[in-house]
Parts: sequence; C-alpha cells; structure tokens
Amino acid sequence: MLHPKDDTPGCTTQARGIRDAWGEFERAGAVVLGVSPDDEDSHVRFKEKYELPFSLLADTEHATAEDYGVWVEKNYAGKTYMGVERSTFVIDADGNVARELRNVEPDTHADTVLAALAS
Repeated sequence: MLHPKDDTPGCTTQARGIRDAWGEFERAGAVVLGVSPDDEDSHVRFKEKYELPFSLLADTEHATAEDYGVWVEKNYAGKTYMGVERSTFVIDADGNVARELRNVEPDTHADTVLAALAS
C-alpha cells in the first residue's frame, strides 16, 4: 500500500481500515506493508498513535513510488506538485504483481484489497 503522507485524514482512514480488518488480512495470509515518502520517525509516531499492526516503510527518496509508477503530478487548491498516488499492489508468492489497485478510496480501501485477495 503506497500512501501520500502519515497522519493525514485520507491516510489515517486508509490505515485504520486495514487495522480494523486485520484478522481478515491475517486469514488471507497477506503481508501488509505501508510505504510513503515519510521518514522512519514519522512512521513510528503514526504506527503508535493508531496502533497499526503492519509495517511502515520509509521511501524518502520516492524510489519505490517511482518504480511502481505512482510518483505522479498532482493538483490541489490550484497548485501542481509531485506526490504519491494512493495505490495498493498485491504481490503473489513468487514476487510478481498480481493486482494493481490505483487511486484507491481511503474509506473502502480495506474491503477493496480483501476482495482482490479473495479473487
């Protein structure tokens, strides 16, 4: 799961959704990794604040986001900037991308990923 920024409304909703459905992710055998350009200190605070049961990885140079094609031009309040497109990639046991979930909605993200894992 690539997310734009720790402790923002969308990312918090997304992370809490996965946390709240954690048992279902475990039953599906999923390993969940959250990745964002935030540094490790930010991840520690975010993980502790919301009691997140999954690992958060720092991509401060956005290399992973670029590799997955989700470091994109974004627009907000009339300003253009580069940032992470909220996305999830389901990786199979052989390390191949089995599903790409792009521009996911934070409030339905956990259900969307669980459905992808089931298919």
